[in-house]
Amino acid sequence: MADLTNPKVIKLKGALFLVLGVLASTLLLIDAPSWRRAALLVIAIWSFCRFYYFAFYVIERYVDPAYRFSGLGSFLRYCWQRRNKN
Repeated sequence: MADLTNPKVIKLKGALFLVLGVLASTLLLIDAPSWRRAALLVIAIWSFCRFYYFAFYVIERYVDPAYRFSGLGSFLRYCWQRRNKN
């Protein structure tokens, strides 16, 4: 499988990781305690870890090598500024 190089697809992938984590967490809180709940928790944790990796590594390495992030607040400002430029 080839590496993703399209910045829009890379950003979409990151957004999907975030959405998956939020959805899994929501279902976890709604659902009754069970093995299913444990599986959803694992999915949520994995997804948030992947979003964190996307926010700090993928953006800096593949989308905008000139920008350096100092935290999630910095990442959100970057996204907001990029959105307003386009």
